[in-house]
Amino acid sequence: MMILSLVRNYLPSHEWVKKGGWNIADCVARAYDVEGMNVGTVAAGRIGAAVLRRLKPFDVKLHYTDRHRLPEHVERELGATWHPDVESMAKVCDVVTINCPLHPETENLFDERMISKMKRGAYIVNTARGKIVDRDAIVRALENGQLAGYAGDVWFPQPAPRDHPWRTMPHQGMTPHTSGTTLSAQARYAAGTREILECWFDRKPIRDEYLIVDGGRLAGVGAHSYSAGNATSGSEEASRFKVA
Repeated sequence: MMILSLVRNYLPSHEWVKKGGWNIADCVARAYDVEGMNVGTVAAGRIGAAVLRRLKPFDVKLHYTDRHRLPEHVERELGATWHPDVESMAKVCDVVTINCPLHPETENLFDERMISKMKRGAYIVNTARGKIVDRDAIVRALENGQLAGYAGDVWFPQPAPRDHPWRTMPHQGMTPHTSGTTLSAQARYAAGTREILECWFDRKPIRDEYLIVDGGRLAGVGAHSYSAGNATSGSEEASRFKVA
């Protein structure tokens, strides 16, 4: 949804309507077809692979990078090209969607240097974690045109202070942290939480996809997707929100 909103310039067009206008030329001044674009995901786990599957019908050229390469038959099915690292993928993409967890290897991954390697006028959609990108580098890239748009629902810190620059930067489609929080999703969360608790009290194994840490060590999907270490520095800045 956020990819289409950015590429088709939906949000500014909606603002024209709210203001009582009908300036079609201005609405389409930054609007493009997503068809034919190169779209890549950082990580192709459960979420990243689902994003690739949803994008395929839009007739885009799909790319992905992940520490675990997808099976060959899945790559063929999706028509997805694997890249050994983020930089090699980012260079060829018109749109990059971030679907990896935050850990030391991904903290500030999209900094000034990485963004400079991207195509000028590319888009980033980040529904993973706000700290995977450099906050101020994103702002500068939108202001100087290196990025055509940035959208997401994740911020650093959270809740975002009222003076967070992502609230006022140009060409953005930010929301509160809502992407995984529909009413339908809440029902799934509740069912999953109940299953975890029932397994715990019955001394049964908890499914790997529900495990991040077990016995103080990365386990299950956590061991598959994360690297050990601390990526939480700076979170004290969130306290500014309480007094703003």
